[in-house]
Amino acid sequence: MLTFTIRRLFLSVPTLLFIGLVIFLLLELAPGDPMAQVPLTVPPEVKEKMRLALGLGEPGHIRFMKWLVQFFWIEPLNLFDHIFGTGFAEGKLRVISWQTRSPVMDIVMQRIPQTLWVVGLAYVVGVLIALPIGIYSAYRQYSVFDQAGTFVAMIGYSVPPFFSGVLLIVIFSVKLGWLPSIYDTTHVVNDWASFKVQLMQMIMPVMVLALQTTAQISRFMRASMLDNLNQDYVRTARAKGMTESVVVMVHVLRNSMIPVVTVIALGVPGIFGGAIITEQVFKVNGIGQLLITAIQANDLPMVQTLTFIFAILIVVFNLIADVLYGVLDPRIRYD
Repeated sequence: MLTFTIRRLFLSVPTLLFIGLVIFLLLELAPGDPMAQVPLTVPPEVKEKMRLALGLGEPGHIRFMKWLVQFFWIEPLNLFDHIFGTGFAEGKLRVISWQTRSPVMDIVMQRIPQTLWVVGLAYVVGVLIALPIGIYSAYRQYSVFDQAGTFVAMIGYSVPPFFSGVLLIVIFSVKLGWLPSIYDTTHVVNDWASFKVQLMQMIMPVMVLALQTTAQISRFMRASMLDNLNQDYVRTARAKGMTESVVVMVHVLRNSMIPVVTVIALGVPGIFGGAIITEQVFKVNGIGQLLITAIQANDLPMVQTLTFIFAILIVVFNLIADVLYGVLDPRIRYD
């Protein structure tokens, strides 16, 4: 397993480099000019100096290589300096946002807590709800509970977040007035009352994202459980006199979790991408809204960095899913 993990880590390097090149080329071919929002009263020679200051006067391959050095070397050095108080990255040019003229990673680090509050909690809630629903639906196949779970899963699959989010705002904010419609990112939690306010404003965006997660994972969990409940080892365990709870929750569940782990692991970067729309609906000042704002402003360094971070998440969680395969099933070996 250790050999497989090390080999996959080495293979991920050229994979990420290729993904970074594809992202860079796509952004280069995309229409739009970062100087388009500059007022018309600015003289052309001043605009040209601004373009040169942003690095737009250099060839594409030079800018791509500079971005690679900044992302993989200068930004980690800067993080090391911030943690240990050293000065290795002092004076080195970091990835700068064209829109704000400030380091991209500093802005990303400011937005990550808001995204983790909503997206991270929604994913955890969705998984914790989906697993017992899928297990019980499979054990009580075609029961009323199973049919209700199938109905909820269909709704979760079919209803997009921009519709379910607006629907919740209309019901719980406009009609009933129970929950705030806009997420206040400046709110600080320092006592019980402020924690209740934070909890109230998180309910609706968490519900929207958790609904999709629950719908997907519960169906996978149900299908995997049904596939294992009819296996020979289950009948053998029951014939040996094991209790039904031990058969289902120990033997069947462990084997059923193998394909579900892949769905859960690969769903983590997906939920970050899917939260872009939800953050726009509820005005959550997170990574998703930052990406939308950067796209609208033609802020290529910000867009390139954020999309590359999503790509890193996908590669990392693919590796985590493969490693967990071997942990859950001793029969799986990567030698």
